[in-house]
Amino acid sequence: MEKFIVKGPCKIKGEISISGSKNAALPILASTILFEKEVIIKNLPRVKDIDTMINLLKSLGSEIKFNKDRKIVKITKKKKQNFFASYSLVRTMRAGILVLGALVSKHQKSITSLPGGCLIGARPVNYHLNALKKLGMKYDIKKGYIHAYTKEKLKGTKIRFSKISVGATENTIIAACLANGITLLRNCAIEPEIIDLINFLKSGGAKIKFIGKRTLKIEGIKSLKSTSYSVMSDRIETGTFCVAACLTGGNLKINNFDPKIIKTELSLLKKVGAKIKVAKKQIHISGPKKIKNLNNLVTKEYPNFPTDLQAQFMVLLCKAKGKSSITESIFENRFMHVAELRRLGAEIIIKKNKAFISGDTNFQAAELMSSDLRASVALVLAAIVARGSSTINRIYHLDRGYENIENKLRKVGVNIRRVN
Repeated sequence: MEKFIVKGPCKIKGEISISGSKNAALPILASTILFEKEVIIKNLPRVKDIDTMINLLKSLGSEIKFNKDRKIVKITKKKKQNFFASYSLVRTMRAGILVLGALVSKHQKSITSLPGGCLIGARPVNYHLNALKKLGMKYDIKKGYIHAYTKEKLKGTKIRFSKISVGATENTIIAACLANGITLLRNCAIEPEIIDLINFLKSGGAKIKFIGKRTLKIEGIKSLKSTSYSVMSDRIETGTFCVAACLTGGNLKINNFDPKIIKTELSLLKKVGAKIKVAKKQIHISGPKKIKNLNNLVTKEYPNFPTDLQAQFMVLLCKAKGKSSITESIFENRFMHVAELRRLGAEIIIKKNKAFISGDTNFQAAELMSSDLRASVALVLAAIVARGSSTINRIYHLDRGYENIENKLRKVGVNIRRVN
């Protein structure tokens, strides 16, 4: 099994370019099931989850040519359509559930495995199923599979999500595109990746518009036309590199990303002492000599502070002057990195969904174990500023969501290598 060896402390200095967004690309790829004509998608990140989604689409009958070097995929339909999304493909990736709405909307049937992904909380699919049921989908769950069908096309209706859910919003948008009539979705998630999915579907002729901050109107159409689309850049990768520069007192230029998308994160980094200059598609960040603490940082739905950057910010606050706290309000099991950070010397106390962090930590190298995607990168960040040589095991979690992270880190001054 592969692992990283990181020798610290290192200072981050130089320039990097941000890859395409995994969290935008996955629902976009799932939604190509709705199309009969050729679809071209550009700026795909070369990460494991994308390979898994492409293999899932191939198993369902899509013909796919993936130019990995150019990060472009061409998708056309075979004559034979399959409706079975197997556990072997869906088990490692939460986004596998997104083929459900597309299959039922386009073909009126599907057998889809209940999904897997990171072990960061329950993340139930009931929000997805309740919304699709209101559109007319009938289903049974047998032996870990959702057996779904509808006798005729889905029908537009009014749906209000009882809780803001990114995945359920995406699945319902996809399903409603080909439904008969008008669908009104209230209390939607409005993450940038959802806006990217909407823009992709609109490029194929879908009729989707916001009629309120969290309210969408979708007018069903008969079919979507051929389209070519470039996926947005990854905001979590951008935020991670911003934290890395800040953590090491570094100086980093980040290219190929619109800073307006992460206003909240940049304003927090300014509060801890970073100097930040932004241009149209660039962020220039210099880390402070002394990192300031943050009290009661709370993870919430976009446009607030994202749960996907909670672990990275926790590492930053371990090095801050004074005490900090983070409340995790999205997932109930997202402090799994804390035990590993303690192995490096961090002083963190967990009470329910709140972490109390003592600052001024002098991280000392240790052998570490990754538990999920974002926790893995937090351990890498901590190892970068730890004294000595740290080993990070189970880095397959990282490969699911970060493209060539060790190559990017090496280019900006980090002593990191991948070993078997």
